[in-house]
Amino acid sequence: MNIGSEYLKIVMERFKSVKSLGDKTISQLSEEDLFWMYNSESNSAAVIVKHMNGNMVSRWTDFLTSDGEKDFRKRDNEFINDLESKSDMLLVWEKGWKTLFDALTGLTEQDLLKTITIRGERHLVMDAIERQLAHYAYHVGQLVYIGKQVKDDHWQSLSIPKGESEAYLKEMLDKHHGS
Repeated sequence: MNIGSEYLKIVMERFKSVKSLGDKTISQLSEEDLFWMYNSESNSAAVIVKHMNGNMVSRWTDFLTSDGEKDFRKRDNEFINDLESKSDMLLVWEKGWKTLFDALTGLTEQDLLKTITIRGERHLVMDAIERQLAHYAYHVGQLVYIGKQVKDDHWQSLSIPKGESEAYLKEMLDKHHGS
């Protein structure tokens, strides 16, 4: 077993899991829900997706060879809600994730200890990956929270539903220990 290769497989699965939570949230939200904001200081789900896309495209384009904060990125514009529809938002969502997955797929074990820069700050590739994983999980958590707010009692749980922890634990133990 090669630790670098295993690490790359694990982080790929973690990113896919984070994306899946976002996908499942977005699928529950109507177009109106995606543009809902709690107040004027809040971001809508659509704006969070737009920001994530801007970050992903900037960070993961030419990941090993250029600074992660690209000249083409206009971060402040990511927080302006100019997406017109759910389909526009989904295109932005998928483009960011595709950029990330393409970059990750191209990495080798030897790349993990290389140094890259983000806004001129040096990071090991492995650290930059972890930094982005935490960032995207944070924002997908925001999407889920918005989803729960707007869907209220129509929200379909993405994890263990309230009150079902014991049954879930029993099911998992039975599955893995064959009782």
